[in-house]
Amino acid sequence: MTDAGQKIREQYADTGGFTDHVFAVTALLGFQFIPRIRDLPSKRLYLFDPASCPKELKGLIGGKVREPVISSNWPDILRSAATMVAGAMAPSQLLRKFASYPRQHELAVALREIGRIERTLFIIDWLLDADMQRRAQIGLNKGEAHHALKNALRIGRQGEIRDRTAQGQHFRMAGLNLLAAIIIYWNTNISVTLSIVATVMVWTAQQTFWRISHPSGGRTSFSPANTGGPKDDQTALA
Repeated sequence: MTDAGQKIREQYADTGGFTDHVFAVTALLGFQFIPRIRDLPSKRLYLFDPASCPKELKGLIGGKVREPVISSNWPDILRSAATMVAGAMAPSQLLRKFASYPRQHELAVALREIGRIERTLFIIDWLLDADMQRRAQIGLNKGEAHHALKNALRIGRQGEIRDRTAQGQHFRMAGLNLLAAIIIYWNTNISVTLSIVATVMVWTAQQTFWRISHPSGGRTSFSPANTGGPKDDQTALA
């Protein structure tokens, strides 16, 4: 759930935002992570029992899921998920904590194993679901267009926020988001208006063409019964 009260179902990202920890965290939060992985053929799948895998797929298997690690850390995983859902800690903050440890934390290892499971399921779905690929491409295009709009609005600062206080940075970002939302809303209204005007113009042109081509008053129509067929030919011969 976002700050605006919207429930997230899918999160799109480029290859740069793809890690096993991100797969795990998004799964725990209840939505699907759909990255566009550039080097997808080089990624390997992880199974609970690699020995049962068909020999034709052996080259795609990267290893075995360490299920005992997940089971032993499951209470901590649930507490972490509850902390993120309650808003006490942002998911990005949790991921930064894991990255700052000199040695991999036991919880980080467990989340990585969950992420490998989710990544394996995602790769299978991605290869079989063309609609998912289309949705990801559309979502990424929208995000890139949104960032391009904000970059165009940041005149003279070259994308930098130079306010010293956190409150000033928050106000500046809120103002930028508000200005971008106003422009998007205005463009949407204009697009809808232009679509309606274009529809009316096409309809008017069709009516004008109909009156010009039927100067007798337009009693005939383009229905199949009056367009000429076997029945009309028989009447003409009679």
